[in-house]
Amino acid sequence: MGLVDLTVHIPSTSTPHGGQRPPPRWRTLEFKVYFTIAAIVIPIMIWIPVSLSSPSNPNYPYYYRKLSVGWIGGRLLDNSDAQYRSFRNNVPILAGLAALHAFAKAIYVRASRASLANNLYLLPFNLIFSICVLFGLHGFNVLKIGVILILNYRISKFCGGRKIGPLLTWAFNVAVLFAVEQYDDYPFGDIMPPLAVLDGFKGAYPRWKLCFNITMLRLISFNMDYYWSCRNTESHDHKVVGTHGMNEKQRQVVPHPEELYSFGNYVAYIIYAPLYLAGPIITFNDFMWQYRRPSMITRSTTLGYFVRFLASLLTMELILHSMYVVAIKDRKAWVGFTPAQISMVGFWNLIIVWLKLLLPWRFFRLWALVDGIDPPENMVRCMANNYSTLGFWRGWHRSYNLWIIRYIYIPVGGARNVFFNTLLVFTFVALWHDLTFRLLAWGWLVSFFVLPELLARWLLPESRYGAKPWYRHVCALGAVVNMLMMVVANLVGFVVGTDGIQYFLEGLLGSVEGVQFLVGAVCCMFVGAQLMFEYREEEMRKGIFRRC
Repeated sequence: MGLVDLTVHIPSTSTPHGGQRPPPRWRTLEFKVYFTIAAIVIPIMIWIPVSLSSPSNPNYPYYYRKLSVGWIGGRLLDNSDAQYRSFRNNVPILAGLAALHAFAKAIYVRASRASLANNLYLLPFNLIFSICVLFGLHGFNVLKIGVILILNYRISKFCGGRKIGPLLTWAFNVAVLFAVEQYDDYPFGDIMPPLAVLDGFKGAYPRWKLCFNITMLRLISFNMDYYWSCRNTESHDHKVVGTHGMNEKQRQVVPHPEELYSFGNYVAYIIYAPLYLAGPIITFNDFMWQYRRPSMITRSTTLGYFVRFLASLLTMELILHSMYVVAIKDRKAWVGFTPAQISMVGFWNLIIVWLKLLLPWRFFRLWALVDGIDPPENMVRCMANNYSTLGFWRGWHRSYNLWIIRYIYIPVGGARNVFFNTLLVFTFVALWHDLTFRLLAWGWLVSFFVLPELLARWLLPESRYGAKPWYRHVCALGAVVNMLMMVVANLVGFVVGTDGIQYFLEGLLGSVEGVQFLVGAVCCMFVGAQLMFEYREEEMRKGIFRRC
């Protein structure tokens, strides 16, 4: 048991890896120097944003009004991020809803006295419960969602295995995505005056369009899985041996009999309550296989995941109570900051972006695990434990990445035209997140920043140069370039936008002090890359091999 065991052993992410790995370098003089540097630099990285968040800081009056009453050490709380605030303030309600779901399911299971060969008998229960949750969330807007679901289902059944099916599916869902963005709160009364009474109850979460992006992915998943099942000349069902013999990849690609692609199963999948609001995303095939051949989810696994969620939640609370970097960023209260201070405001904003996404995903995945469904883990690494652009996007929102690979990247050609397909993928990802130029600029930046890594892998393949003593250090320099580009792209897309990044870069490159700091930061990132390389070697020594 060690650090690796506590941080990387996540259900459904580990696969055995053969071959001999080099001996550990942790106790060498080189790595003792790295540890010393890390022991000095990391506390400074924490102290800088904490000091900027002090009431004695000259810029404090510019942003303190965005702070809220906290509960740790008499400190105020930076709860100014609207997206995270929506989740944080509703955690007790969501936890109560998850508990109600588990309690009602226990009663249903006891009353049904169904065969334990599979869990298909639970689908009607989850369907009814999910409809109730959906009505409570969106009120009579569920009728609009229902119309979309019916039309999408009719497209899948009308087209079957015909080649026009994917085209109609994508055209319909992209058109609906744009329409929902434009007309999400279109009143029933404007459609037909007698329907105005339906506008009286919009539910606890009226803005249903914010959930539709995730819903759209499930709509496409059902149609495409059904399309591929219709085009299969041989069912693979009989090749699956054992009750629990399927891994995550098999559950995605092995089709079901025709009768299981029914309207009831389709709706139960689309609006499945534990995953409806934010995911993680699970394909229709995978969802149904986990009812037909239930996953081996032990109580210890679920309890361990619950502890991980609580630890992540407490980490976020400590950061928001001690570092007011979101408020500083929102109020642009960085005038007079040194290059080091500007950089740490950007870095810790990115850490908060990572945590504010990780926490809802972990909560809803935990709910699904309690219900017996094992969706993919969305975040398989800390944001600060990434040096590869390609690896970063494989491990960030992993379920979405798996969805994109299955339904976009492979169908359009995959690795046969990496750059063009990557540009297409990230253009879709940007528009899917938000129909704004800022996100589109982010998508294009990410696509462009993939090129150096692809070129480096082609020029210096590990298979040819991996045994050379200089290879690891050249790779670390490349990792530094990757990390700098990823930071810039994500600051543009999710933190400060194009105008803000211009100010940040001017602060770094516009003075001698800024250039000196940048050189020091590059040296520290080189050390970080070496530690990450060895960390992954340690994973592989323990039989854990991942591509991120």
